[in-house]
Amino acid sequence: WSITVSVVSVSLQETVEAVIGGSVLLPCSSTEHGHKLQDTNVHWRANGSKIVYDIVKGEETVSDQDQQYKNRTETFPEEYERGNFSIKLTDLTHTDAGKYTCQITPSNEQETVQLIINELFAESTAEKRSISTEQENQGETEPDSVETSSPWLWVGIALVIIVTVIVIGFIVAWWKRKNSSSRRTDRHDKSSTRKTRENKYCDNDTFINSPASDRVLRPRPRP
Repeated sequence: WSITVSVVSVSLQETVEAVIGGSVLLPCSSTEHGHKLQDTNVHWRANGSKIVYDIVKGEETVSDQDQQYKNRTETFPEEYERGNFSIKLTDLTHTDAGKYTCQITPSNEQETVQLIINELFAESTAEKRSISTEQENQGETEPDSVETSSPWLWVGIALVIIVTVIVIGFIVAWWKRKNSSSRRTDRHDKSSTRKTRENKYCDNDTFINSPASDRVLRPRPRP
């Protein structure tokens, strides 16, 4: 009797899209939780040959990493215990497009991620950014355009100034007229008083210089 043991490799495939200059998460998770992290190795490869990232016995290893991915890869060590060995690629270029494989041992699991760099989407994003920048610039210059294109504002200000000047002129004229009338009244009163005194003096002189026969004794008013 012979017993044949076959190891079945679990392989999953997923497609993700990203834009030039952006970042992307390449997923890789293990469904086997019976293995200790110290006994687990994870190997990320691009297009079958380029070394993207290695996790050996739960530790990150980038000594043999391909130059293309230097300082552009990131993992999540706090997720290793949960079987999550996903990586993040940043500063994407069109050369990053292709097939990425994640090989987990000793569970012999493998995941394949097809990365698509959508340049049209990148151009669309750039156009949106350009439009947004233009709108911001227009928003910054909008107050000046409002001021230069609103002559009614200056007309209103001119009318307010004119009305104010007219009102002040009326007040000044009324004040002058009032003072002038008061001065005329004072002069009239003084003139009347002066005439009264002159008439009194004239009457006394006439009485003194007139003949005795013409003098009329007027009784003095009682105090």
